[in-house]
Amino acid sequence: MTKWEYVTVPLLTHATKQILDNWGDDGWELVAVVPGPNPEQLVAYMKRAKA
Repeated sequence: MTKWEYVTVPLLTHATKQILDNWGDDGWELVAVVPGPNPEQLVAYMKRAKA
């Protein structure tokens, strides 16, 4: 059975693609994006299989 680790990542709306690409390069998969504490920010929930 696969075991997962999770992380929450703040996203700035003007750099969302770059931030997600960087995390994706490290093996993280995007699960969900939700509104952040202000209109300029989102929060990404990501997961990857534990080594």
